[in-house]
Amino acid sequence: MSSTPVTWFEIGADRPDEAERFYTDLFGWAFEAQGPAYRQTVAGGEQGIGGAIRTLDAGSPNYAIFYAQVADVAETCRRAEAAGATVVVPPNTTPSGLVQARLRDPFGNLLGVFTPPAAG
Repeated sequence: MSSTPVTWFEIGADRPDEAERFYTDLFGWAFEAQGPAYRQTVAGGEQGIGGAIRTLDAGSPNYAIFYAQVADVAETCRRAEAAGATVVVPPNTTPSGLVQARLRDPFGNLLGVFTPPAAG
């Protein structure tokens, strides 16, 4: 078993209604709106990892990305760069306290890393 779990995914779609319909029909996933541009899956836990569909601006490329939960986002970015990755979105903290970053691996694939907000 991996010591760094993949616990989140995100699908960027220029046609989010169609994307939601596709994944609902294909996998039975249900989504809840989390603002005008973000739809979060209501599955997770024993049923799989959580995720969301993000509405993209016109002209932005569609994407799918997974996120691994890590203890230290900045340190993970440093280690990834040393191993040949590029930091695409540097470590940043959301208003909820989630720390996240996006990387491009040496093969051109996007991946994300995050640390959840501190409990309490």
